Amino acid sequence: MKQVFSVENDGFCGAYYGGPEDSKKAVIIMLGDSSTDRMASCGAKWLIKNGCHALAMSSEKNSYAHHNYPLERFGKAIAFLKSKGAEKIGIAGASTTGMLSLAAASYYPEITLTIAMSPSDFIMEGFYRDGKDGASERPGDGESTVSWQGKPLPYLPYAYRHPEYWQKITEEAKEGGDKAAARKMFDESERLHPIREEEKIKVENIRGRIVFVGAEDDVLWDTCRYIRRMDERLKQKPHECEWDMLLYKHGTHFVFPESMLKMMLPVGSGMLVKYMFRAGREFPEECLETRLDIDRRLTEILRSW
Repeated sequence: MKQVFSVENDGFCGAYYGGPEDSKKAVIIMLGDSSTDRMASCGAKWLIKNGCHALAMSSEKNSYAHHNYPLERFGKAIAFLKSKGAEKIGIAGASTTGMLSLAAASYYPEITLTIAMSPSDFIMEGFYRDGKDGASERPGDGESTVSWQGKPLPYLPYAYRHPEYWQKITEEAKEGGDKAAARKMFDESERLHPIREEEKIKVENIRGRIVFVGAEDDVLWDTCRYIRRMDERLKQKPHECEWDMLLYKHGTHFVFPESMLKMMLPVGSGMLVKYMFRAGREFPEECLETRLDIDRRLTEILRSW
């Protein structure tokens, strides 16, 4: 790690890990609760191994919560990377930050490679992880996950409020034999509030190349359905990008490159997937093959970018 950034001093929360001296490629990566935790640092190490400079970003220090996160922070991060000599800038995220990666890339044309693992095609409602009333997570009150120019972006509201929100997630996870599950809740959210155009991510505004990654057995939300909707949107609207859809039958919500996951967990990398999700226990070989294929595909994409 070469430099740490704070919102107060730099306008964004992040950590710059550097990269190969002769590389002009840089990727903003968002993994883990903090830009300096093990997930973020290993994600950065994986990018450096694949020939890129790495800048990890997080919503706040030691918090995965997202509520009215200013997209302008990416503009400041991009300016920093340009000052370091980056000529190509990419962005990568998983889960909520997969959504965030797509949203940021739709606002900043300087981003020419967008890797979105297990994303949604809409802006989610904001959420907190402050332990209120013993709940691990709760929805914000009228807050989006992201904002632009001081205003929250339109979002899909969750079907439930606090404390029912976390109670429903806990029930769904227990019923399915998973540690985390919210797919039914997201389906119910969309049933109660059909997604409006203003809530959809404008993927047609993204430049360069988009890589969508998802698995059918994802129990957090129906990411493959969301990815297919983005595919249809891109086919129907004028765009200046190309895109890849890496969709798999098995892989769970954790569709990480296998070598990245091994950096995070050198011993028993697949154990985390088995621990978190029933599909990881029932289809371990298939999930591993998915991660290996993602590794091959993303490595090739990064090196040819």
